[in-house]
Amino acid sequence: MNIQIFGVKKCFDTKKAERYFKERRVKYQFIDLTQVGLSKGELQSVKSAVGLINLINCEAKDYKSLNMDRLITSSGREEVLFNNPSLYKTPIVRNGKLATVGYKPEVWSSWE
Repeated sequence: MNIQIFGVKKCFDTKKAERYFKERRVKYQFIDLTQVGLSKGELQSVKSAVGLINLINCEAKDYKSLNMDRLITSSGREEVLFNNPSLYKTPIVRNGKLATVGYKPEVWSSWE
């Protein structure tokens, strides 16, 4: 397993995801979205696994100010999301081509 957790240190679900893998002694790599966003390839991989709509946090502070509620095309939404990591729902947990958004221990247990 090659686990990557993309999240924010202040997010409680991200902390719970880290705790989940620590308790099971599964090595993971944590990537802080406030410092480094997803690369284009990572975004494409996660998008194909969970869908673009599931990646966008509609409750984020920047959601309305960046006009995400008015963008119609998926390519436009994807571009704004790529340039503004604060819009991602967290945590994004990747295991190769598989990915989840949010706290999903029932899915992660099937990866072991």
